[in-house]
Amino acid sequence: MAHKHRFMVVDDELIVRESLAAWLEKEAAVVDRAESGEQALDLMQQNLYDILFVDIKMPGMGGFGLLERVRQAYPTTVVVIITAYGTVEYAVEAMKLGANDFLVKPFDPEGLSLLVAKLLEHKRLLEEKQYLQSQVSRCWGGPDEIIGQSKGMLELFEQIVEIAASDTSVLILGETGTGKELIARAIHANSNRLGGPFVPINCGAIPESLMEAEIFGFEKGSFTGAIRPKKGLIEVAEGGTLFLDEVGEVSVKMQVDLLRVLQDKTFFRVGGVAPIKADFRLISATHRDLNDEVAKGNFRQDFYYRINVITLRVPPLRERREDIPLLVRHFIKNFAQETNRNVDSITDEAMQILVEYDWPGNIRELENVVERAVVTARKTIIGPDAFSYLKADVICAPRESAALTLEAAEIAHIRRVLDQEDWNISRAAKILQVDRTTLHKKIRRYGLERASQELSTTPERA
Repeated sequence: MAHKHRFMVVDDELIVRESLAAWLEKEAAVVDRAESGEQALDLMQQNLYDILFVDIKMPGMGGFGLLERVRQAYPTTVVVIITAYGTVEYAVEAMKLGANDFLVKPFDPEGLSLLVAKLLEHKRLLEEKQYLQSQVSRCWGGPDEIIGQSKGMLELFEQIVEIAASDTSVLILGETGTGKELIARAIHANSNRLGGPFVPINCGAIPESLMEAEIFGFEKGSFTGAIRPKKGLIEVAEGGTLFLDEVGEVSVKMQVDLLRVLQDKTFFRVGGVAPIKADFRLISATHRDLNDEVAKGNFRQDFYYRINVITLRVPPLRERREDIPLLVRHFIKNFAQETNRNVDSITDEAMQILVEYDWPGNIRELENVVERAVVTARKTIIGPDAFSYLKADVICAPRESAALTLEAAEIAHIRRVLDQEDWNISRAAKILQVDRTTLHKKIRRYGLERASQELSTTPERA
């Protein structure tokens, strides 16, 4: 027998309660009735509900009060606010408190059917995300690190679940700081290689001269300093997943060598003569446009096809602004615990600054901004002054900035962080979450210089 969905109609008017319930029962659902918020909570302790239809105006606990209680105790339960007062103000307030949709009396049966179908699909995606996070937490302890309920993120969670079971190569696309490695770890955690290692390689952080030895390993005496043999990262990833982060930084020669491994499933250590079997799943990530790199001759087309069997795109933070409050509260809680600071909330005005800012550094930048606010906070609540240095960027960065190339956005972000930290390379590298060598390399590559003077080479700044 097919599973029947369970709904509840909460309304103090009998005729509304019964008529809506009768329509919903035509959707092959079990429908319970409650005439007050208090009665609804009692029923929820006895049954699990897919959707609640809640009237705003009720004696005692009103719709908004019930909504807040449901959001705290039953986060995946879908709530639809129903009212005869179909004003924008009520709709906005309901959405702020976490309502999934807004229904105005009198009801249209056809529209109600479409609404129910849409909301049940939304609930399914939320539950899949919750399952994914529970699986991820068993492997690497980060159930709260992938956060988001926006449409783009829910679709991404669904894609992860769909592709995890296969051994197909995956290419993750996304701007710097969007959390590409977290997505790769989630794929690994839900795959049949869960028992094997997850081995990340930051291709942009390893000097080209060392890349071959790091990835393939080496035999004793194969070069000066090779006093004993060493396994490469491909061997370390045996039975698990190899993650090539910033694969666009890999040299053409290394692309040829990696392509051979992917085709033949064998490789040689540096200085070795015996072939070694390779058994790993490859996940790659980049913030670059690899089609453009192929056209320029910087990236081999055959290697691109090999790593790009399945493509996932991680949306930038400016395309998922509704997730920003969730992320901010998560970071405040984490950093308050880590730094032993008595900070537990943020004002609406301060949150609005963060929601409206374009975040060229994405989640990584948001995390650093919130950490700074928590560490420097003088009160238990973070106010707008903590983010005053962001306001100028918001005003000066018109929406046309979204049309910038990824490289132009990276240049602008690096320059802004360097200027903000008075060109202290160590501090800037920490904020950008790269090592100092990588930052120096990017400064030289993009020809960045201080506006007022040459880059200092004193120990404090180098």
